[in-house]
Amino acid sequence: MAGIADAGIVKKVAIPGVCLLISFLGYFSQYIFRDDFLEPGAPSRTETFLFNGLLLALWYTYARTCTVDPGRYEFSDPVLEVKGRWCNKCAAPKPPRAHHCRHCRRCIPKMDHHCPWTGNCVSMTTFPHFLRFLVYANLSLLALAYLLLQRFAKLWEDRFLPSYLGPSVGTLISLSLVALVCMATSLALFIMLVTTVRSWFFNQTMIEMWEQERHEAIGARGGRDWWDIVGPDGETIRFEKVEFPYDIGFFANMAQAMGTRLFPFWLVPFAGHPRVSPPGRGSVGWAWEENGFNRKEGMWPPPDPEKIRRAARQGTVGGKRDYASELRELDQSPEERKRAFQERQEKDLRRRRRALLAELEEEQGISGTVAEEQLGEDDIDSYSDYEGDETDDWADGDGEKLADFGVDEDELDYDYTTKEVDEDENVPLGELLRRRKAQKASDDE
Repeated sequence: MAGIADAGIVKKVAIPGVCLLISFLGYFSQYIFRDDFLEPGAPSRTETFLFNGLLLALWYTYARTCTVDPGRYEFSDPVLEVKGRWCNKCAAPKPPRAHHCRHCRRCIPKMDHHCPWTGNCVSMTTFPHFLRFLVYANLSLLALAYLLLQRFAKLWEDRFLPSYLGPSVGTLISLSLVALVCMATSLALFIMLVTTVRSWFFNQTMIEMWEQERHEAIGARGGRDWWDIVGPDGETIRFEKVEFPYDIGFFANMAQAMGTRLFPFWLVPFAGHPRVSPPGRGSVGWAWEENGFNRKEGMWPPPDPEKIRRAARQGTVGGKRDYASELRELDQSPEERKRAFQERQEKDLRRRRRALLAELEEEQGISGTVAEEQLGEDDIDSYSDYEGDETDDWADGDGEKLADFGVDEDELDYDYTTKEVDEDENVPLGELLRRRKAQKASDDE
């Protein structure tokens, strides 16, 4: 369902459509209830006040969900040193739990998904308003269902009376149409509320649920997806079970999501939301508390073998470019560059040979010595690197891929193929050149 945001027509009519649906169910229904021939008559003052009060809360929370900025990361000074992730699209560091939304065109803090019905990302800043909107939408539908049930019950009691004593055919059709739309909308929004509350309790976004399901699917296969992943040192990367680290207790999870520990304000329509801390003045949105279940912090999200394979096909050994070597090559002579290229070619050939040997051992059950004798350089050259690594075909139980949540799948993520992370990890070469010029200018001063 999340992937529906890619449809052009949805982007244009989603918000007006939701407003029309709220008006139809909220106000057209009240117009029908005032029909003199529809028992038990117009709703009481208490019922009218309660229903319209819920509608006002619904309108306000929906407006906040659509208009509150989903958050952005700002850097007061040029970034010269980076540890962790780097976003090529933003040309800036990407903090944990952030993802680059291809609709909002920037990295979103604690991105849950891009909601087509609000035209906005559900994120760290908008999640409280999105949750309140779902709560008041379900309460409004529950109140409407109660009013509808009263009238259908009365119609059933009077079913043996002459038809001219009851409501007109037009009123009956309108009442039935409102009831059908109310049932369908209630089912959809109730499922959405349950999913959102689960995310609230466990402090886990929809994207992180998808990542965990993929990780568990790989683990259920015994980590066989990793047999051909080779790191920069030529060693095969081993599968490692990673626990979800951001579940820090249900109350702490809920308080963190709502931006306050004062729980009476969590569902107040006019309550606020968390905000990303300004650079250098806090860690909200930049860092997240972990539960310590993994051997070290910063292991989430779990490694994606398909992403590493795609990175390797693009010419990066082990999924990572050696930026330090590229900078050194700028000062090399043509002969030295040629020798360096040949060395990289030989290293890549050995890496591919090792991957093929592992495949022969896996499929044919032969020893490494026999496999090496059977394998020649022509076999390596004609070998298609890795079957099925053109695209990531994995989908969760609902058939959704990561792109269906609005995530730009071309974004750079953690480099899982290195044992030690250096400060230049995932930084474009142009950025490194800029740093070197800045450093030289600083030295000259």
